[in-house]
Amino acid sequence: MRIPVYTPDLTGNEVAYAEDAIRSGWISSIGQYVERFERGLAEVIGSEGSVSVCNGTVALHLALHCLDIGPGDEVIVPTFTYIASVNTIAQTGAKPVFADSRASDWLLDPESFRSRITPRTKAVMPVHLFGAVCDPEITQIAREHGIAVIEDCAESLGSSLHGKHVGTDADVATFSFFGNKTITTGEGGAVIAADPALLARMRKVKGQGQSLTQRYWHDELGFNYRMTNIAAAIGTAQLERLDAILARKREIATLYQKELGNHFTFQTLAEGALSSNWLVSTLLPQGCDRAAVMASLAEKGIDSRPVFFCAHHMPMYRSDESFPIAEDISARGISLPSYPGLTDAEVLEVSAALTEAVAAQADRVVA
Repeated sequence: MRIPVYTPDLTGNEVAYAEDAIRSGWISSIGQYVERFERGLAEVIGSEGSVSVCNGTVALHLALHCLDIGPGDEVIVPTFTYIASVNTIAQTGAKPVFADSRASDWLLDPESFRSRITPRTKAVMPVHLFGAVCDPEITQIAREHGIAVIEDCAESLGSSLHGKHVGTDADVATFSFFGNKTITTGEGGAVIAADPALLARMRKVKGQGQSLTQRYWHDELGFNYRMTNIAAAIGTAQLERLDAILARKREIATLYQKELGNHFTFQTLAEGALSSNWLVSTLLPQGCDRAAVMASLAEKGIDSRPVFFCAHHMPMYRSDESFPIAEDISARGISLPSYPGLTDAEVLEVSAALTEAVAAQADRVVA
């Protein structure tokens, strides 16, 4: 596509640092860039530390495993989310329990969460979709019931509420650095935790459960979830330009909303919330054929994506439960080109093409 949905900005020190990692000979999971990336990430987030892993999905699984969640437990998760949030719960043997979203911000509805709590509820997984920030009431409800909070921050590096970065009030928060994320390591992820002992356990478990003080002594079940030094080198360079990337993405989101806000619905941020604007996504008008709109954009060389399908509609999680808000968002949502290299002229081109495609749909309905 001439205008893709996303392409990473690799115009800084990414190549230089990756070459340096290769020349050093430390190309696997030990090396200066792993340490630099973890320190830099913790500084950006405002956490005591971070543990890098090989992707955002295993970050979620590591968090669940180290909170001792397993068979017989339930974890409440929005049905409208990327499937990794749900799959990692099932991988522990626990049961994903779905909850609805709010129409305003498309995120986990605190009241729906409250209604799904049972004696078996062990954790809740709020997901900060597209960079918007979940309601802190979710954490308050969880604390009242002794439920662990695992924040899925895969799409929200740089998002905050009243100046505090997402994830810092959770028991564990996870991040993704896939190629289409705000910053990338190619494939990669990270976890942070409020409890230093829990963070240390996750660092140990991600490396096959090997003792942090005695090599080749493994005293608990572990996994090979380590990030490579080369990936961390790319991430270190990305962190150097995070502020500039976030600033440009916010400009892009603001321009889209200015051009489309009168006819399309965007996520509404809570007062004091600042979004990373990972992907600019909007809801098409009721009755609009999304596939036809996307095909019209593609004919003009503009890529787009549907938003996520609801997890309770997936074959392995299918249920007859109804989550009307999540289902509506899932059916009408579309994600637009949102990468930091996008020009203002391209944003205007995309906006005009989307408006034209939707108007053509309306004309056909009238006819």
